[in-house]
Amino acid sequence: MLKGKVDFGAVSRWLSELMKPKAPPLVGVDISSSSVKLVELSAVSKGRYRLERYAIEPLPKDAVVDGNIVNLDEVGEAVKRGWKKLNTRIKNLALALPSAAVITKKIVVPSGQREEDLEIQVETEANQYIPFALEEVNLDFQILGPSPTNPEEVEVLIAASRKEKVEDRVAVAESQGLKAVVMDIDSFASQTAFELIESQFPDGGADQTIALVDVGATMMNINVLRNGQSVYVREQPFGGNQLTHDIQRAFSLSADEAEAAKKSGGLPESYEAEVLRPFMDTLALEVTRALQFFFTSTQYNQVHHILLAGGCATIVGLDEAVGRRTGVNTVVANPFAGMEKSTKIKEHQLAQDAPSLMVACGLAMRRFDA
Repeated sequence: MLKGKVDFGAVSRWLSELMKPKAPPLVGVDISSSSVKLVELSAVSKGRYRLERYAIEPLPKDAVVDGNIVNLDEVGEAVKRGWKKLNTRIKNLALALPSAAVITKKIVVPSGQREEDLEIQVETEANQYIPFALEEVNLDFQILGPSPTNPEEVEVLIAASRKEKVEDRVAVAESQGLKAVVMDIDSFASQTAFELIESQFPDGGADQTIALVDVGATMMNINVLRNGQSVYVREQPFGGNQLTHDIQRAFSLSADEAEAAKKSGGLPESYEAEVLRPFMDTLALEVTRALQFFFTSTQYNQVHHILLAGGCATIVGLDEAVGRRTGVNTVVANPFAGMEKSTKIKEHQLAQDAPSLMVACGLAMRRFDA
């Protein structure tokens, strides 16, 4: 099935009925534009987990740009530092590609095919949708389940990425004596972690439209979910770096000084009124625009809840600002809220870090694929 070194395996939640070998112990590693985030989970019981360890290691500016690893050495060193902070013996990693680097397509095929025949059909279909020669890509597919319109057909998800995108992340792991055993897609990993949060919504989120909005340093990712399935995905070029730039301009600081001040405080009293609140209003407006795009391009006309994730989600009052602007109930993501924690975990710090750990948490959950 796999056309490359590592397994995309991004839709295991829909494949629970299939018999697969138990996944090896692994650490979920999210390589973003601003940091490397690592999470290790253990199983308490079926469907219940314990947070054993996590680490966040900042990356130098421009080490990762638009999801592309520009400086392999710097990213590798950050992964190694984070792995050492974990103080774990597990060397197997689950990594993710940015959604923009992956082409996905859902197709419908006759059920009951042999795997070899299905592979041939997938490659034929992929040729129509992938603007590269097949030998230049890593291609994988997963059977999602029966077609809702024809019981004699099944839905299949095709995922493809340029080989160099996959190989760069594999090389980062291998350069530090670690091993990439899973290659997922960041939006799918967040969706996996969403399973831990969904039960917190009324009626467990059943028949409700929930927008998972992940605001990172440079990009806002919107994934609208309904009954556990993604119905809309969008990226918008807006993130926390905009706040850093605003601080630079307002207080005549360097980029490094502005970033440090944003995290540690110590800015003039005018910061909140003149810089932070306008940034929050702009972010809320970006979310509103994203929802309008969703409404105009799908059959849906309502979102019941917004779930804020990413580093910006911890800005005090941001959930209220987004809720006011959109008119939608807005909460901050914490996939660890109902999870047992190791005694090493500092609850107060985790509360600050949790929204930015959605992807890493979802990747760590790949350890428990059945």
